[in-house]
Amino acid sequence: MTKIILVRHGETVWNKELKYQGHTDTLLSDEGLRQAELVAARLAAEKIDAVYASDLRRACVTAETIAARHDLPVTCLPELREILFGEWEGLTYEGISDRWPEEYTQLFTRTEEVRIPGGETFRELKDRAAGAIARLVERHSGQTVAVVSHGGTIRTIICAALNIHLNHLWDIRLDNTCVSIIEYHKQRSILTLLNDIHHLRPSGCR
Repeated sequence: MTKIILVRHGETVWNKELKYQGHTDTLLSDEGLRQAELVAARLAAEKIDAVYASDLRRACVTAETIAARHDLPVTCLPELREILFGEWEGLTYEGISDRWPEEYTQLFTRTEEVRIPGGETFRELKDRAAGAIARLVERHSGQTVAVVSHGGTIRTIICAALNIHLNHLWDIRLDNTCVSIIEYHKQRSILTLLNDIHHLRPSGCR
């Protein structure tokens, strides 16, 4: 069994402004840096054998903060990036729905099929992200691996592991620096934790 600990990156200014980020290399906000320290403290007692991250800085910095507690390097993989939002990057939800009302509706009703203008489909995202996770599971058989990535990417990894249709992607909530855990066994994948953010609350209470 290989245990994959999935962590969404800390908050960015664009998260606060409700802007789509995609491959745009945004930085963590002050709150995001604080969240990274809190999730690192939450994972300090875990036995972690390796740390991987998307190569975008908001994920890398979150991963480096976690890895420092375990004296481990961070390996950055572009396959773990967020979906390429193309022409939507830097725009707000409202701005996108005003300019691309049909595509924006399809984003939530036909998630698997819709192609974002100038960007990727969620099927393409799932193929590259789940493929990267499969290689990590094989490379780190019997170990525990922390993977820091993005909300859309982690959702597709969970859908792939549990064989959930991508049209249900948005039924999964993932907050900044949330922890989700998937155990990969020979016969099946088991989701043992989802969107755990108790480390962000006072005294770590649930």
